[in-house]
Amino acid sequence: MKTIKDLPEHSRPREKLREKGASALTDEELVAAILGMGTAGVDVRTIARQVAGLIREHKTGLTLDHLQAVPGVGLAKAGQILSAFELARRHLLKDTVKITVAQDVLPLVADIAGKQQEYFVCISLNGANEVIEKRVVTIGLLDKNSVHPREVFADVIADRAAAVIFAHNHPSGDLQPSEAVMLLAAKHGARNIRVFGSVSRGEPGPESDVDHA
Repeated sequence: MKTIKDLPEHSRPREKLREKGASALTDEELVAAILGMGTAGVDVRTIARQVAGLIREHKTGLTLDHLQAVPGVGLAKAGQILSAFELARRHLLKDTVKITVAQDVLPLVADIAGKQQEYFVCISLNGANEVIEKRVVTIGLLDKNSVHPREVFADVIADRAAAVIFAHNHPSGDLQPSEAVMLLAAKHGARNIRVFGSVSRGEPGPESDVDHA
């Protein structure tokens, strides 16, 4: 097998990435681009081929031990691969969450249930009622929060959302619909974005059954 240096420059992984983008690279080329170089005894393309095979075999179960069993892969190279995977997992890979009833929202807003200030959260949905993004729009006081429609819908429109869910906690214990929710529900129609509903305190309450579709 030819080494990286034996390849025409335009066929080398990093140069190919620069010219055509990461999506144009094979699995082996992506691994080679991450590693950069091999060792004194093993070329990076040989290492990349074996590592790519392990990735396809073990997927999310890939471990440091799996990688370090490959000739030429020590802690540093194994760490590069696993660190790249972890960054992708944290920031790029998201499980699809579909909302069909108010209870489906509860795990998404459990983090605001115990807050001592009012948190107003906006969850944008696509046409299949799958979650696109969850955002904390504003943080208020113990018993009030001020929300302007512009603050809410700017990001929702940028998401190209078909629907939106409002969620907010009530540290004061009063579960009556807030003025902010009522205002937003009244104004959503002009934007052709359906207000799927709203959830209060992260638990089913009077607002959990609201469906403005």
